[in-house]
Amino acid sequence: MATDDNNNTAAEFPCSLTITIPFPDARLASIALRALSVDKELSALVHRSLTTTASDNHDTPFQNAGENTLRVHYKATTNRMLRVAVNSFMESVALVLEVMEELDVDVLEPDNKKSSS
Repeated sequence: MATDDNNNTAAEFPCSLTITIPFPDARLASIALRALSVDKELSALVHRSLTTTASDNHDTPFQNAGENTLRVHYKATTNRMLRVAVNSFMESVALVLEVMEELDVDVLEPDNKKSSS
């Protein structure tokens, strides 16, 4: 029965995208998850799920930091609806990162601070 539900969902929402965003540690990933989960999708034509996971990408400098990766999965009825929803979400991510950088201690050092030390 669950397979039928999954097939119906896939037929209704054929366009999908998964975004993974690494953070330096699990605390920051959790903060981002909570901040971004507040805003629900405005359209019933788009579904979004957010979770934190352990980083499985060995190319990032943030390895072995617990569930330090924010995973966002989008499903939409059309590519246009998917694009609009993801664009809006990325603006929210940028805002969350800016706030972390400005208000949290030792979160994300700007490039100019790294070069001066």
